[in-house]
Amino acid sequence: MRELEEMGPIDYLCVEFPDGSLNGKAFPLLVDLVDRGIIRVLDILFIRKGHDGTVTAIQGQDLELAGLGVFHGAASGVLGGDDLREAGSVLTAGSAAVVLVYENTWAAPLAVQLRLNGAQLVAGGRIPVQSLIAALDESEPEAAQAASQGGW
Repeated sequence: MRELEEMGPIDYLCVEFPDGSLNGKAFPLLVDLVDRGIIRVLDILFIRKGHDGTVTAIQGQDLELAGLGVFHGAASGVLGGDDLREAGSVLTAGSAAVVLVYENTWAAPLAVQLRLNGAQLVAGGRIPVQSLIAALDESEPEAAQAASQGGW
């Protein structure tokens, strides 16, 4: 229990890869984050959704062939069958995905102190970069107009 009290925030994500694009090239960057102590992988699940809608976990030899063997066996038991089905329900047929549960170890000291102070997280979220870019693109004409009218 003591170890849990000293943990940083826990996040999860599910990243979809279009058919044929799961090549393992981004995963060394994930390993680098772990090696530098920025995150700690608690659980990782690779899945594939067939063109017929069948969702299966990618394991063993299939991970090795995709260049993802370093992640073989990285499982704490946090992710289970329900997570496989839920992730599969949002995937496009023919795609693959990685579901990752990780601790933000970089934030552990702050999180621990906040908890000791009696603080608690009441909301959180993540803004996809694509959404941020779209919002900035939408506001750009307005910002340019305001600047030209001396609105800044």
